[in-house]
Amino acid sequence: MKEFVEYIVKNLVDHPDNVRINKIEGTNTLVIELSVDKTDIGKVIGKKGKTINAIRTLLMSVASRNGLRVSLEILEENDKA
Repeated sequence: MKEFVEYIVKNLVDHPDNVRINKIEGTNTLVIELSVDKTDIGKVIGKKGKTINAIRTLLMSVASRNGLRVSLEILEENDKA
C-alpha cells in the first residue's frame, strides 16, 4: 500500500524527490504518513479536499479486501521529526 500511495502522489506533485512516506503498522491497522514539498501540499489535497479524499477512498477499498483499516495523514513541515 505504501508503494501505491507513493506512485499516485509522485505523479501529482512537481517535486517527486521530496515525497516521503512512513508506514506505521499495528495488528489490524496501518497508518501512512505522507510528507511532500511545501509547494505541493495543495496539489495533494486538491480543491475542497477532493484529491486526498479520493486517494483515501482507494486505500480503504484495497485495505478492506485484506482485512485492514488504513489511515492516510499528511504531515506539515513543522511535524517532521
